[in-house]
Amino acid sequence: MTVALTACGGDEDPDAGTNGVGKLSAAGIEKRAKAAAESADAVRLSGTLVTDGQTYKLNMSLKEAGGTGSVSSKAGGTFELLRVEDELFLKADADFWSHPDDKGGDGASTPPSAADAEAAGKLNDKYVKVPEDDPAYDQLRGFTDKSVLLDGLLGLHGKRGKGDRGEIGGVRTIEVNGSEGTGGSLNVSLEGTPYPLQLARAGDAGTLTLSDWGKDFPLEAPTKGETVDYGSTLPST
Repeated sequence: MTVALTACGGDEDPDAGTNGVGKLSAAGIEKRAKAAAESADAVRLSGTLVTDGQTYKLNMSLKEAGGTGSVSSKAGGTFELLRVEDELFLKADADFWSHPDDKGGDGASTPPSAADAEAAGKLNDKYVKVPEDDPAYDQLRGFTDKSVLLDGLLGLHGKRGKGDRGEIGGVRTIEVNGSEGTGGSLNVSLEGTPYPLQLARAGDAGTLTLSDWGKDFPLEAPTKGETVDYGSTLPST
């Protein structure tokens, strides 16, 4: 009878049927999540990223050999990026390439010239190869580099703590945070491999969802008919 009462009265184990990381310390969970992320061959990253005063919306599929997807910002519009090894390509519509400039003395923008508009039309929905010595190359490449993005995004700041358990996309998770959330928070899967599934960056610098861990995707350079070689540098816009 005592055994039966003990069994019936015991609290349900919140870690039953999980991968067990919920029993670890906050630092231990963070360490396991980073290790899982580093070992994965591929990942899809989507959401918002705030950097250098700009807010970007990302939807990128990434792996060691490169990445593909879209990036958008209020200032720059939407463009697609494709990187295969060191070859980086950018695709956008004509409006992206023909933003008005702000050279007017009163701060007013000046519409693009006819020549600029014509040039932009030739780039419309074509992949433009980004020269490696172009100032934009390193910045744009960063959006396609799995290691660079994850190393820069997954770090928390401040004293580590464990937050609530929850679900993301039907997968049970546990939160680990820095400085009770002001230093960012990371929701880690309690099922299977303890991948990070959602990141809220410190300082309201964006929230990102990480999915499709380990799922490969096709990655091929565009054909010549799809590509425009603009030369040594991209248009200044």
